[in-house]
Amino acid sequence: MTDTLTHHGKRVNAPVRPSPHPGLIFFILAMGGFAIGTAEFAAMSLVPMISAGMHVTVPQAGHAIEAYAAGVCVGAPLIAMLGARQSRKYLLIGMLAMYVIGNGLTALVPNYGLLLLCRFISGLPHGAYFGTAGIVASSLVPPNRRTQAVARVVLGLTIATIGGVPMANGLGLLVGWRWAFVLIAALALCTMLLIICFVPTDPPRPHASALTEIRALRNRQVWLTLGIGVIGFGGIFCVYTYLASILQEVTHAPAYMIPVMLAVFGVGMTVGTMACAWAADRKMMPTIGGTLLVNAAALAGFPGSVHSVWGMMPIVFMIGCGGGLGTVIQSRLLTVAVDAQALAAALNQSAFNLANAIGPMLGGMAISFGLGWESVGWVGACLAMGGFVMWLLTLSDIRAAARRQAGG
Repeated sequence: MTDTLTHHGKRVNAPVRPSPHPGLIFFILAMGGFAIGTAEFAAMSLVPMISAGMHVTVPQAGHAIEAYAAGVCVGAPLIAMLGARQSRKYLLIGMLAMYVIGNGLTALVPNYGLLLLCRFISGLPHGAYFGTAGIVASSLVPPNRRTQAVARVVLGLTIATIGGVPMANGLGLLVGWRWAFVLIAALALCTMLLIICFVPTDPPRPHASALTEIRALRNRQVWLTLGIGVIGFGGIFCVYTYLASILQEVTHAPAYMIPVMLAVFGVGMTVGTMACAWAADRKMMPTIGGTLLVNAAALAGFPGSVHSVWGMMPIVFMIGCGGGLGTVIQSRLLTVAVDAQALAAALNQSAFNLANAIGPMLGGMAISFGLGWESVGWVGACLAMGGFVMWLLTLSDIRAAARRQAGG
């Protein structure tokens, strides 16, 4: 392909660099999701190693997880608003640079206080990355394939639960927990370089502003959709957080079955992400409601399965499939928050992490009250049904708006 240019008054043909195939861009963006997903989930398995290496208690080492989650909740809306006018390509590059620095410094910190600070810094770009990457991916396809495009980015995170977490954990066991964060920083650096080389540069948006993004959030559908995610997702994390303990304390499974069961969950999450995305591109709202009901049923079936490893596997797989809800929620936010897509998509990640806090907290309370380890399944089912109630409210609001529009 050539382009006609003028050189000293003469027209000459110059080659035009072809645009990269969307599949390559999806892969690059998913690679960033893989790095971030590995950092988020692997850190939980590294807590005992960090405890021993930093000479602090396990609960104190666990605060590193909370520091990261706090960074996600703060950074997601903040970066989305401050970067509203910027080219999304350069915004992605900047966020990955921050991720490289945060995780690289985590591998070098000499004391516990700096560890918490570096985990907080590492969490800042997490939510905004997925929000911005999702917008870039969805811009490459027709509207009827938007959810599947977002799902391909999120796929990196789900695959991290299958391959990235065991890889980082194994590296930590072999050569020390610090090297796991070196690996994560290296993955983020590779993604950043690939984005520089292959992702097309989009123009900045001088008319966008933080105020415009905030004003667009007046739409009730944005908040109702986020509410579905905060409550409905909590049930999945309620079970996932205590899965290893249940296998040890209730199922009395051999130690090697813990990573196997976690991988089963990850496979379910990967399958659910793609299946829910495919369905949502055809019928968005029914997919959300159906996913919540199926997930509630799987969570309700969990307590009865905990005494058999083989009985747990299909239930854990189905609970993992419920993780596909996240992609659908993000795609819906891109639809209802037309003038605040970056902020709404970033807030979805904040909602995801809030659910990650609410679910385990309520599950832990049930266990503390003497209801048994398996009670987390019932708590999770209640949260999933709470998300379904939010879905019903959302649907009612849509229909009421349609009636007002028809009458006016």
